[in-house]
Amino acid sequence: MSPIHGHDHDGLLHRRDVVCGGGAAMFGTLLAALLGDAAPVGAEPVAGAVPEVDRLAVRVVIDSYQLAVAPSTRVGDVAIERFGWDLGEGPPGRTLISEFGLSMHAESRRGDEVRRVLVDYGFTPQALINNVELLDIAPEALDALVLSHGHYDHFGGLAGFLRQNGGRLRAKLPFYVGGEECFCAREWTAPPRAGDFGALDRQALEEADVVVTFAEGPALVADHAFTTGQVPATTFEKVLSPSRMKVGIEHGHGCYADRLPEDERSQAVIPDQFRHEIATVYNLAGKGLVVLTSCSHRGVLNIVRQARAVSGVQKVHAVLGGFHLAPYQDDYVREVVAGLKGMDVGYVVPMHCTGEPFYDIARTEMPGRVLRSHTGTRFVFGA
Repeated sequence: MSPIHGHDHDGLLHRRDVVCGGGAAMFGTLLAALLGDAAPVGAEPVAGAVPEVDRLAVRVVIDSYQLAVAPSTRVGDVAIERFGWDLGEGPPGRTLISEFGLSMHAESRRGDEVRRVLVDYGFTPQALINNVELLDIAPEALDALVLSHGHYDHFGGLAGFLRQNGGRLRAKLPFYVGGEECFCAREWTAPPRAGDFGALDRQALEEADVVVTFAEGPALVADHAFTTGQVPATTFEKVLSPSRMKVGIEHGHGCYADRLPEDERSQAVIPDQFRHEIATVYNLAGKGLVVLTSCSHRGVLNIVRQARAVSGVQKVHAVLGGFHLAPYQDDYVREVVAGLKGMDVGYVVPMHCTGEPFYDIARTEMPGRVLRSHTGTRFVFGA
């Protein structure tokens, strides 16, 4: 299998050669070798039925909001466990850090098998390292890492986390991304102000001995989960572009032109359309799909549709993550809520960039199905 995959404009999977013609492509390949950047490998594609799990616990490692005194509870068949402080014989020396970013830890069980996946890494290593320790998440027990897309509020904590825990991680731990676009340096162009929005640290990945794994098409993750692959736009949802990508390598950071889709290789700066965005999905036995959307730049309804199409499973038990609706007007938000309601989604857990209007509207339109998330909250499905 070729280590590089891609999508055409209609979202259909196709293969692309690893080495492409042209001087820019050859230069990119040579530069990669000089920098010690190993070529990404291809993820194991979804073939046939997606795996089922018996139980899934999703811990919100980082989100924008924390309510330390909220009690644990149960809504329907979902157990919701809250985290307050790390109390001992003396007063707590620290507590969870909330910030504008997102990170989730998923622990799945199938029979006696347990798999653990860390999805996204928040804005800062300080928050990620602190919260992982307080929440007793063992880096050495992780079976995979997934990055939903190349925005700083989702990968900012990663390099510091890897440098802190690189020696504890399993050798050749797979790091799933939706394509080379994840590595492009980005500039933020939306309010509150424009500026440098960073790039993934390739050296940190190499030093930690993680394996960059391209999941441009639907792919299995740690035997229990699957990624949607890149998400085609099939609904009314519009992709806002709050950032732009810079093509090329500068000071060891950035993306290689020869690994990008053909129509992007010759451009220096591109409005971000998030072709590379992926979601992580579990098929919960007897319940349906649990979709971790992360940020939903491509549209939460598009993501759910893609998860259904990939798996052949129509029932959606829960959708968790950022829905990127804060910048939109209420009428647009209402249409998204109507779409989720029309899909008969069992539970909706808005986080991060979703915005309060969604929560208010969805709680009215979908009573009993909207669950409030805080930093540290653990949602247990199938218990």
